[in-house]
Amino acid sequence: MVRPLTEEELKIFFAKLAKYIGHAIKQLVDRPDGKYCFRLHRDRVYYVSEQQVKVAAALPREQLLGMGCTFGKFTKTKKFRLHVTCLDYIAQHAQYKVWLKPAAEQSFLYGNHVLKAGLGRITEDTPQYQGVVILNMADVPLGFGTTAKSTAEVRKLEPQGVVAFHQADVGEYLRDEETLC
Repeated sequence: MVRPLTEEELKIFFAKLAKYIGHAIKQLVDRPDGKYCFRLHRDRVYYVSEQQVKVAAALPREQLLGMGCTFGKFTKTKKFRLHVTCLDYIAQHAQYKVWLKPAAEQSFLYGNHVLKAGLGRITEDTPQYQGVVILNMADVPLGFGTTAKSTAEVRKLEPQGVVAFHQADVGEYLRDEETLC
């Protein structure tokens, strides 16, 4: 059944989203091209226009597989995990970013953490354990993660020290292909 998120679910979801985009959540909902909302269907949170919600309401719920963009899913323990499918939306509004050197891109896309040796640059004053979008030097979003150290601590870090923990990347589509087939 497609339904709005409960107050508790919204609180958990917005807390996770705010970790990456801060107060820009309002910009996701009130867009120039119309109103958008977040809906829950089979433990997954979808980002859809209100027009799509009306169309989806007319379909039998057993036949509806998904709609809009999947932002993530709730686990059985009621934690929320972001999916890489929402990367484009998060990248547009991200407060903090990490850029990778070309040599480190492939390592990140294989699911490894970002090391200082592969760090191109980082947003100034990024706090520790902050959600960040990982980009290549051409500003193409590759994934997202959480900083292991603040910007000040990164400057003193040895080359093999972890700058950001890997959470999701665009290479997951290829890695997960084996399990999907």
